[in-house]
Amino acid sequence: MARKQTHRSRYGRYAGGPDPLAPPVDLAEALGAIGEDVMAGYSPEHAMREFLRRGGRQQRGLDDLARQVAEKRRELLAKHNLDGTFQEIKQLLDDAVLSERKQLARDLDDDARFAEMPIENLPPSTAAAVNELADYPWRSGEAREKYEEIKDLLGREMLDQRFAGMKQALEGATDEDRQQISDMLADLNELLEAHARGEDTDQQFADFMAKHGDFFPENPQNIDELLDSLAERAAAAQRMLNSMTPEQREELMQLSQQAFGSPELMQQLAQLDGNLQSLRPGEDWSGSEQFGGEQGIGLGDGTGVIQDLAQLDDLSEQLSQQYAGAQMDDLDLDALAKQLGNEAAADARTLAELEQALRERGYLTTDSSGELKLSPRAMRELGRTLLKDVATRLNGRSGSRDARRAGMAGEPTGASRGWQFGDNEPWDVTRTLTNAALRRASGDDDRLLSIADVEVQETEARTQAAVALLVDTSFSMAMDGRWVPMKRTALALHHLIQTRFRGDSLQLIGFGRHAQTMDIDTLTALSAEWDKGTNLHHALMLANQHFRRHPNAQPVLLIVTDGEPTAHLEPDGEAWFSYPPHPLTIAYSVRELDTAVRLGAQTTIFRLGEDPGLARFVDQLAKRAEGRVVAAELDELGAAVVGGYLGGRGGRPTYGDFGDWGFRGGWVS
Repeated sequence: MARKQTHRSRYGRYAGGPDPLAPPVDLAEALGAIGEDVMAGYSPEHAMREFLRRGGRQQRGLDDLARQVAEKRRELLAKHNLDGTFQEIKQLLDDAVLSERKQLARDLDDDARFAEMPIENLPPSTAAAVNELADYPWRSGEAREKYEEIKDLLGREMLDQRFAGMKQALEGATDEDRQQISDMLADLNELLEAHARGEDTDQQFADFMAKHGDFFPENPQNIDELLDSLAERAAAAQRMLNSMTPEQREELMQLSQQAFGSPELMQQLAQLDGNLQSLRPGEDWSGSEQFGGEQGIGLGDGTGVIQDLAQLDDLSEQLSQQYAGAQMDDLDLDALAKQLGNEAAADARTLAELEQALRERGYLTTDSSGELKLSPRAMRELGRTLLKDVATRLNGRSGSRDARRAGMAGEPTGASRGWQFGDNEPWDVTRTLTNAALRRASGDDDRLLSIADVEVQETEARTQAAVALLVDTSFSMAMDGRWVPMKRTALALHHLIQTRFRGDSLQLIGFGRHAQTMDIDTLTALSAEWDKGTNLHHALMLANQHFRRHPNAQPVLLIVTDGEPTAHLEPDGEAWFSYPPHPLTIAYSVRELDTAVRLGAQTTIFRLGEDPGLARFVDQLAKRAEGRVVAAELDELGAAVVGGYLGGRGGRPTYGDFGDWGFRGGWVS
């Protein structure tokens, strides 16, 4: 019976560019965070950099990666010391001397007694002892092998400092292997010297690689790539030497003469170092590190650690993004993966993709002066996000306290009707009292007033609204943490009107010492400035001008403030400031409010803070305008203002059941 063939597949990581199955970057979170910082007064460029530094809810930022880099650097320095090779050589020397002593103790001839003298009188310095034993006639075969291991180890370590992996590759090397090393170094120095004179050719490099390519697993494609690789490693070797104590450097210089039992190797390596320093002077040949650990590392491994430290320093600078012309594309993702792992590299790649996507998808644009700014598309996305938050809060009906409810939502028709649940139109007092009197006269019910008696004035809701949102931009708003909530509120209301009530006309008016109309971009990017004065008078003048320009629309006046008016506009156009509020300032402000009332404005004042003087003042204003006061918490301000707008334009309760207004159904998009 034939055996059934099964097909098995193996899958690896996608290597053809960006992973097409990777989850999309969360632009909404990035844009929201950038928008918050812009509203707080930072430039879009700074805001974007801050988000990249902080990262997102489930996304590590550059600061987190930089902390990991710094921590690994500290760990390397705290873990290692540079005497690994010295300790290994000392152990081999002690083993060799011990084996020789045992052998001499077994030998009873006079020559053995003479041989004991140099063994027993070796200098305390390991390097001096090794050099003194260079011509010693070993009697113990084991001792001779240990001493030869010292010379072999020194040779392999010296090569490993310049060519990573040589220590392991040359373990147990033969004389032929050592000759190949010598030939490679001679040819390499000849190639580098020809390059320094400008006499090298591509063919010379190709011939060198064909002959000695096995020594260079990184497979350089030209002389410059070869130079870069060699110089980086040689400079790290020099920095390791600089990091040693003077005593360690002196011992190493003495020991190096025994590398492979011949000074020729050191001469070739010294020539190589000289060529590399002259061809790549920009490498760091003079730096040093302070190692303080207990784990000794050899010369080759130590050079690798020094290279890791240099790579970590480069990553730290790249992650800081503090240098001129810094870009996320500067991040060496391969180095990051090597030092911190693939997850860290993936986080950095995501941050780079976020920055690129913000630019490529039109959320960030450059103005004529070359400065970065939020695009109209970004403003719409921010408004949509904020409005969703407002809708959620409206549905929950939490946080705000409606301190006064009055006023009409439309034009009175002259008729009245019986009150129904949910109505907030003014009572028709005459009809209500008449109904109560007729009921009592009939003898059916002697109660003074019954719910069935109540009639309300019938109104005809207008189809369009002229909305004036007056926002306090005095410095106290920023000082007390109300700056960003105010801007978020304006942006949410602006988006609502632009997308759902396009027939309405919104005028944004900021008032500090002076008032000014502004578009949403200007208000969003407005910086807080120290300027005394809260000129509600000027703001109301601008609002009334807006109402007059739209005579057929329902005026809706929304005022957000945290202080009493302390400035008014003089006839000559200058602002006059006084604190405490001057009666003239109050009078001018009230006069303009009366004008708004005569124009039919539905007025809502949003009081921020608990100042008793402000509370008394806005209560009196609301009573005069037959409007209302809402003392909103900061996180509920957006919901309160949007609710006030909807109630003012449509005659519906501001804090009723908002579920049937469409907030739950997804029209906020």
